[in-house]
Amino acid sequence: MRNSRSLLKASLLAITLTVAGCGGASETSPDTLRRGISANPDSVDPHKVSAQWENIIVGDMFTGLFTDGADATPVLGMAESYEISEDGLTWTFELRDANWSDGVPVTAYDFEYAFRRILTPATASQYASMLYLVKNAEDFYGGEVPAEELGIHALDDHTLVIELEYPAPYLPGILKHYVSFPVPRHAIEEFGDDWTDPENIVVNGPYRLAQFRTGDFLRSVVNPEWEGAEDLCFTEVIYYPYDDLDAIERYIQTGRLDINNSFDGQRTEELRERFPGWVRTAPALITTYYSFNTDLELFSDPNVRNALAMALDRDFMVNEILTAGYIPAYSMVPPGTANYDGGAEVYWADMSLEERMVEARSLLEEAGYGPDNPLEFEYTYRSTDDNPRVAPAVQASWMEIADWVNPQILQKETQVQYSLLRQGDFQIGDGAWVADFNDPKNFLFLLQSNTGAMNYGRYDNPEFDALMDQADREQDLDVRADLLEQAEQMMLDDMPIIPMWYQVSKNLVDPTITGFEDNADDVHRSRYMCRES
Repeated sequence: MRNSRSLLKASLLAITLTVAGCGGASETSPDTLRRGISANPDSVDPHKVSAQWENIIVGDMFTGLFTDGADATPVLGMAESYEISEDGLTWTFELRDANWSDGVPVTAYDFEYAFRRILTPATASQYASMLYLVKNAEDFYGGEVPAEELGIHALDDHTLVIELEYPAPYLPGILKHYVSFPVPRHAIEEFGDDWTDPENIVVNGPYRLAQFRTGDFLRSVVNPEWEGAEDLCFTEVIYYPYDDLDAIERYIQTGRLDINNSFDGQRTEELRERFPGWVRTAPALITTYYSFNTDLELFSDPNVRNALAMALDRDFMVNEILTAGYIPAYSMVPPGTANYDGGAEVYWADMSLEERMVEARSLLEEAGYGPDNPLEFEYTYRSTDDNPRVAPAVQASWMEIADWVNPQILQKETQVQYSLLRQGDFQIGDGAWVADFNDPKNFLFLLQSNTGAMNYGRYDNPEFDALMDQADREQDLDVRADLLEQAEQMMLDDMPIIPMWYQVSKNLVDPTITGFEDNADDVHRSRYMCRES
């Protein structure tokens, strides 16, 4: 094993020098996988990312206790085995032998350090609240208990204990997510925030970052210390953060791209003809929704929010503008979500569009709007995917309520839009949520008051929070589902967000690439892929 790894290191060095000498990512070989990821990553630090396109890169470089199988189901990663206590509150993991990419052993103490780091406010993780199911995690984040009382304990180099506030059958899904990845304490303490620079970064996954040219490309190469490195089909992966779908098609036409994580859905059939075998769609746990900034007086009234939500012609948008397979959404949690039968929906779901328009105008008039007090607001939307085409239809729907409803629409680069949403710097903002794990909790937690930046509109309803907390502590899955349905219905009546549609995944994949499996999570790790000769 050590001899083969030495040979692999030598070959990787040769590849690095060759690619660097040829002008970065412009020259590639059959051993290179080229992936379009739609937007620039803010970081490659697992604790400082929050977007699907960032997950494509970070998930290639780090491995948690669990990891993604080829079909994105949780499989054992760094954990060799685990046991669960009878009450479901204590999980004990035995770790396998593994090294960081610099040869330093990965230990249970790296996981203990990582959980403490992401739950430290100074880290500024947008996902910290996902770990509030860990015992004392929220209190630790708030500075109310010391690190020793956080429910993450390394007993020795190979044994990690996780204590929970409540049973969580979906924990493996969280433990395969980047929120739970280990990070190298020794590298962070040496380099600080610069630890993710290509010359400093240390990883425990199959690929290690070698180049990062903002707005141009990122390039990862095989990590020789990763068990199974010799069997990887691709010695390097290049990620292109381009959102210009026309340009992407040109890259495919000229043989410069193997995979892209989106395409123009309205042109699905045309693309099937132009690129035979490339178009891949599948049902997915993805909801597009618009957030109201409820901190603004403008949107403090649920009736105003419901009026604007009910006026949107989802059927037209889905059938005439969007990708085939999209479904109009009248709830937040998509159909097919595990441990949930659904049932919650907006109270006006069964009304015709004409009836909804009449009701919308009436609600706005009751709120004091009219010719002498027009309703004026701004809607911002993402520059990628189908969003630029659907935005004029959104604007037109609102303008049909009355001539004194004056929406302005404004396009933002996708990473900028999500940054504005997290900062609360918007009025109505477009976004989408891709499930991190298959459970209704992963959608509804976005509206809990303690969620932080991911609760874009700063929705705050103590009764909703109480139902969510009660559901967390309920072990009977049927009773739990009923509590979650009550919580979702309460939230939908308040309408802090506008559910728009449930999506299908949309990828363009070279048909010579094997190992790309369509799945509801829309997660596709490079380590499973090969190229047919």
